[in-house]
Amino acid sequence: MMTPRILAALLPLLLAGCLFGGGADRVSSNQPIRPRASGPITLPDRETPEARQCRAELARDHVRYTPLPDRDYGGGCLVTNAVQLLDIGVPVSGINSMRCPLAEKFAAWVRHGVSPAAREILGSPLVKVESMGTYACRGIVGAGASASRRLSEHALANAVDISAFVLADGRRITVLEGWDSSDPAVRQFMAIIHRSACRRFRTVLGPEYNAAHHNHFHLDMGEGPFCR
Repeated sequence: MMTPRILAALLPLLLAGCLFGGGADRVSSNQPIRPRASGPITLPDRETPEARQCRAELARDHVRYTPLPDRDYGGGCLVTNAVQLLDIGVPVSGINSMRCPLAEKFAAWVRHGVSPAAREILGSPLVKVESMGTYACRGIVGAGASASRRLSEHALANAVDISAFVLADGRRITVLEGWDSSDPAVRQFMAIIHRSACRRFRTVLGPEYNAAHHNHFHLDMGEGPFCR
């Protein structure tokens, strides 16, 4: 039987396990986060009600996609209920697996937030979105060594980084140059699509958050709400 002294000593560890899912899925050890050297393990197919509902919403919105198997990559990196977006109406470069709720919010943001803003503010249709990727087995970037050992939402295929927007008139509007552009219309475009993202995603990080996000918008469906 545990004595009160032993229980008191163990309590912080027990609480940490509850808060961070036992430590494996949100926080790693002092070692760098890295995928399993032998490759991912495909998990048994268990379609959840959430997955069915999300895929039905994508189909209703005429978004073309391919469902992906659940996979455990090791190091806490886990991709479940994911899809590969094929066609959301505008080409998007650099995206791979995305958890379905993120994919649904992303498609809606591009269609109903970014595209109308490009037409109305910049006077030209949106023809391409450039991303810096979705899934990556890694820790959080740009917040010190301790944060780098905390699992990023990218390691769960629950985040996407967007760097630029290409218009039909040939202009390429980057987050790096557009956020503080000398062109007031470009600044307005950036501000409006940032606010639009904050209404859809759980976390939105941009150039005003920290130096690591100076050239892209980080959009995820993890903890939040947080918009910066």
